Amino acid sequence: MENILNLISEHREMIYFVVLSVFVGVEVIGGVPTVLHTPLMSGANAIHGVVIVGAIYVMLNVDPTNIAALILGFLAVLLGTLKCSGRVCGN
Repeated sequence: MENILNLISEHREMIYFVVLSVFVGVEVIGGVPTVLHTPLMSGANAIHGVVIVGAIYVMLNVDPTNIAALILGFLAVLLGTLKCSGRVCGN
């Protein structure tokens, strides 16, 4: 547990950046007009596909004893397969 807390404290700026990026992304996507919904979703689906393929490739080449990398790869595959719904995608 102490290793995780040290990792978080060492990379605090990166964590802030990712959280801020999520909030900015939600606001930007939420403001997209209905007319642009289909082109935006096709682009998002393409990005999801790249994330899934990249995560699977990394997981295949990681050391099986590196649990942190395997968990992050699994989460990348899981999050890459999620489809957008609700206010974020204008539904």
